[in-house]
Amino acid sequence: MSKYITTPIYYVNGEAHIGHAYTTFIADTMARYERLKGEDTFFLTGTDEHGQKIEESAEKAGKPTQEFADEISATFKNLWDEFGISYDKFIRTTDEAHMKGVQKAFEVMYAKGDIYKDFYEGHYCVSCETFFPETQLVDGEFCPDCGRSTSVVKEESYFFKLSKYEDRLLKHYEENPEFIMPKSRANEVVNFVKGGLRDLSVTRTSFSWGVKMPASINDDKHVMYVWLDALLNYVTALGYGSDEALMNYWPADVHFVGKDILRFHAIYWPAFLMSLDLPLPKHIGAHGWWTRDGEKMSKSKGNVVSPKEVADAYGVENLRYFMLREVPFGQDGDFSQRAFIDRINSELSNDLGNLLNRIIGMSGKYSEFVIDSKDAEKYHAKELENMNSVLDSLDSFMENLQTHRYLEELWKLFAIGNGVIQEYEPWVKMKNNQEDEALATVAVVANILAKAAVMLHPVMPETTKIIANALSFEINNESYKELVVDKKLLKVFTIEKVPPLFPRVEEPLMTEAPKSEPNPPKETKKEEKTTQSQDNLIEIGQFFETSLKVGTIVEAEEVPKSKKLLKLQVDLGEDKTRQVVAGIKEFYSPEELKNTQVCVVANLKPAKLMGMISEGMLLAAKDEDGLCLIRPEKPKKAGTPIG
Repeated sequence: MSKYITTPIYYVNGEAHIGHAYTTFIADTMARYERLKGEDTFFLTGTDEHGQKIEESAEKAGKPTQEFADEISATFKNLWDEFGISYDKFIRTTDEAHMKGVQKAFEVMYAKGDIYKDFYEGHYCVSCETFFPETQLVDGEFCPDCGRSTSVVKEESYFFKLSKYEDRLLKHYEENPEFIMPKSRANEVVNFVKGGLRDLSVTRTSFSWGVKMPASINDDKHVMYVWLDALLNYVTALGYGSDEALMNYWPADVHFVGKDILRFHAIYWPAFLMSLDLPLPKHIGAHGWWTRDGEKMSKSKGNVVSPKEVADAYGVENLRYFMLREVPFGQDGDFSQRAFIDRINSELSNDLGNLLNRIIGMSGKYSEFVIDSKDAEKYHAKELENMNSVLDSLDSFMENLQTHRYLEELWKLFAIGNGVIQEYEPWVKMKNNQEDEALATVAVVANILAKAAVMLHPVMPETTKIIANALSFEINNESYKELVVDKKLLKVFTIEKVPPLFPRVEEPLMTEAPKSEPNPPKETKKEEKTTQSQDNLIEIGQFFETSLKVGTIVEAEEVPKSKKLLKLQVDLGEDKTRQVVAGIKEFYSPEELKNTQVCVVANLKPAKLMGMISEGMLLAAKDEDGLCLIRPEKPKKAGTPIG
């Protein structure tokens, strides 16, 4: 059975950041996991190199566009090679075969009547390379996705009949509830499609850096718009439009993407495939963003995390483990050196590394580094049963892209191993001439570590090779089947001494990110402060004009096209719930808000935000460390007055 796993193709207007590394680590882990199970797996990554933004960036750098794209693309490929990413193909949208495949797809869609020529006039965001209707703009000018200023563009364009596929898309979402993962992200896509799809501009005439039109169309002034070009990489990499040698891998099992490009992958891409009469991918996996020490990363703040800098300081394997363990897939994560160091010292050094050290020490002292598993089942049937129960649970977590839960569950094996040593005290057994029991304990712990190393291999491939060498076996599909599927034990084997895997980290190994400073207080005379304070005083009656109530959030969802807003349904003890639109998306996910209580300003006039009515305001506190909602100390009845 074949498997096909992809990352997005990364845009070459800047070097790789920590978010790119996270996506790539997840995809690489999944590909390695499938290969371990014996699946014929094809893993694709690469770079997106066309569009107006690249043309402008190259011009700003004073370089020919192709040379600029070559240089940035090489930084991605070199970094992934340095990180040991096991991709089967690194595609570039400037590859000749890719461009031919895109031209072929355009011809098929055009012949089918799904592409037509017209004029487009609308607001265009160069950064997002997306057109937006005026109703979706912030303050009538700014992009709803990135916040940058848009410009009004009018030009001739070819359009894809996206509206034609609205019903088919909704039907597909309904019939395939796991098409978008995690499921919590599906609502925003479904709501966007239900709001009505407009036909999509797929060519431009205002710049030239893109895939040229097919010769059969005979319209040289147009180049293909970046999303039609870019998304097709997933099939052109397999030979679509050329030799089609690898098309047996299609459809993709999972496209891993950041949540900011979910709409393009879950709406535009399936519609393109429907037009081409190609099967749809099985899953679109959308992950969250990363902050640093609780703050959004930005070049101006100087707090952008370079994956190479982290890997050089702490090691690639440690970085892989931290990122895949730290955050539930789909939610935003935070890169903190202190949290990173804690996981290295506690989980990697204490739990895993120390277990290997204890096996090496005991086997050397008791049996000249030779371990025989003949009595392991006799004395430790209960521990082996617990171990097998954990091993049997792991596959479901990986299948659901929940790497943090996979690792959390896997770590139970190290707890079992360390617990066996503490409970049975083999050193006491040796003193009491119970050698068989002592050696059986060492053997069972070594087997637990061996099986755990097999399952940790997709996440930490180099570290687990060292563990496997120490235990005199190789990690591959054969050992996976023997040790995990068939539940066999290593028989007689010799331990090889290895240095400690995870030396403790006592101090941060990188420069800490600068903290945002609150605005310094203005220097004013004492008399002025007193006057200011007196001017702001209110009568108690004025305070009681504000109605504050405890509310229970019964529903919460993201607002499509907004980076800040969540739409909440709040129970205030009235006949029906109130809709409150709150700018807290950067700090709370819909899942963690549902069925929690908040404090609400209940007598505000309804306001309209991005076309939605908001019937109240949540009380919150915000400082340089972020925002938190003001909540009742103990649960209260919905509608309870505050005052």
